[in-house]
Amino acid sequence: MTPVLDPSSFSSVSKCATKHLNLIYHVEFDRRVLKGKVALTVEVLEDKLSSLTLDSKDLKIFKVSANGQAAQFALGTKHKFKGSPLEITLPFELSRGQHVIVEIEYETSPSATALQWLTPTQTAGKKHPYLFSQCQATHCRTMIPCQDSPSVKHTYYAQVSVPRELVALMSALHDGQEPDPSDSSRVIYRFRQPVPMPSYLIAIVVGALESREIGPRSRVWSEKEYVDEAAFEFSETETMLKTAESLAGPYVWGQYDVLVLPPSFPYGGMENPCLTFVTPTVLAGDRSLAGVIAHEISHSWTGNLVTNRTWEGIFWLNEGHTVYIERMIARCMESEQLRQFKGIGGWKELQESVKQFGANNVLTNLVPNLHEVDTDEAFSSVPYEKGFALLYHLEELLGGPEVFMGFVKSYIQLFAYGTVTTEEWKNYLFTYFKDKVDILNKVDWNAWMHTPGMAPVKPQYDTTMADACTALCQRWVKAKEEDFASFTEADVKKLNSPQLIEFMALLLQEEPLPLSHVKKMQEVYQLNSVKNAEVRFRWLRICVKAHWEEAVPLALKMATEQGRMKFTRPLFKEVYNFSKYSDEAVKTFKENRGALHPVTAMMVVKDLKING
Repeated sequence: MTPVLDPSSFSSVSKCATKHLNLIYHVEFDRRVLKGKVALTVEVLEDKLSSLTLDSKDLKIFKVSANGQAAQFALGTKHKFKGSPLEITLPFELSRGQHVIVEIEYETSPSATALQWLTPTQTAGKKHPYLFSQCQATHCRTMIPCQDSPSVKHTYYAQVSVPRELVALMSALHDGQEPDPSDSSRVIYRFRQPVPMPSYLIAIVVGALESREIGPRSRVWSEKEYVDEAAFEFSETETMLKTAESLAGPYVWGQYDVLVLPPSFPYGGMENPCLTFVTPTVLAGDRSLAGVIAHEISHSWTGNLVTNRTWEGIFWLNEGHTVYIERMIARCMESEQLRQFKGIGGWKELQESVKQFGANNVLTNLVPNLHEVDTDEAFSSVPYEKGFALLYHLEELLGGPEVFMGFVKSYIQLFAYGTVTTEEWKNYLFTYFKDKVDILNKVDWNAWMHTPGMAPVKPQYDTTMADACTALCQRWVKAKEEDFASFTEADVKKLNSPQLIEFMALLLQEEPLPLSHVKKMQEVYQLNSVKNAEVRFRWLRICVKAHWEEAVPLALKMATEQGRMKFTRPLFKEVYNFSKYSDEAVKTFKENRGALHPVTAMMVVKDLKING
């Protein structure tokens, strides 16, 4: 294996590798900090090792020891987004193959970007505070001094002390609980994760949580206000898990639980092992929920079991393959037509990302260079959808879905429990299809991997499910006011939820509709009352683009009552671009900034061109 160079990490990943992590946390809601102690079991990879560097960001370090002996430490210069290297001098020299236990006592900062502390008023129950973490991509260093690089995979054990009226969960298996011997008002929860995983998958949540069983290896967790609705919505989880196992091999993580978070959670879902985190915006979202859960389940193989070695240029290995498996699950559980339809929707999302970044921006490369680029700012649908388009293109060239899924399964089994680069993936592709190398050699790899803009080959998807959406979109685009009588509620009643979303997405790609059209659409279809967040978000963007002033407060309300970046950022941008309401967008953001996740707030600041 070539030495790892990870531009997003300061830690000495080529000198040593963490094998196990033992965490002790004391959660302090009043000060908004985690008081912590972590013991890292580190394997030495080179001779004469006398010092090592860990990633840290905004941590207070109190004490460091190595094999029980005091060790000297210093925090290096703080980098604008990578944090400060924690440089540890060992009190002895170690040889390759030896292990050392590095123990660090520390405390997180109230502004740690991995953690969001919610006041009781920001929760559904309004009585208790709530804490959740989101470490991907490089935020784990704000809650643990560690080798914060996906190239390093380790097991972990944790014990977490919390107020006794609250429940703690982690991305691991439960290992019991007991009263805190040092404080009778608190309880200690224990966790173990026996499968090696990268630091970005360490996750913690503390809140007034309840659970319901939804399958033989699954529970759904949330505040009690959501829990029964969530149990109903997630009832297909076990069927999905079994389908994924039939495609990709055994599920190795034991438990598969789902946690429905408060509305400020910035992503649709996060594939934390044993405990997928999901946004509550999927609850009123009927079919969009299946896609989120199928995606996070698929990560149990691609991302969690086989992991991209760094974030630079190979994030597509995690996300492209995950989207591919997610859509294979849709094919098995529903139909090939649905998979094709999802491919069409994904292509549109890729077009939107390319438009947003600019067609010559290297961040639209499948393999971008992230030197001095904050991974949060590089985040987009490119690795997901350009990655999927490449895999689908290869599937068509190499013999269809069964044949190509055979390769994906074999690739997962080969690289399981480890990490992978694009080069290794490609070499294995050529080995697996050794009788079809002539076909693979004809692929324009440079255009796919290293060229910005849209994918070089547009897949020819089956448009059966999309045709009705396209036809209805074109009717509205071409309609004159005298044609309005031809539109009836039946137009949208004939569409299922994914088709309604696609109809909206198509309208968004057209020139903004005249205001009269949008008002008529509301009158006939009653879209303002649709609960599905995916539909509502697109509908409100269409209204604001048409300069319908009544939609502005609705758009700003949706942008602030939940904090999923996929919805919040475009809604704010749309209102901001309606020049009459630019100031209103900025004012509303500033009033609600405290309730948004720190990463969401940082991105909206950039979107709305606010200073600081």
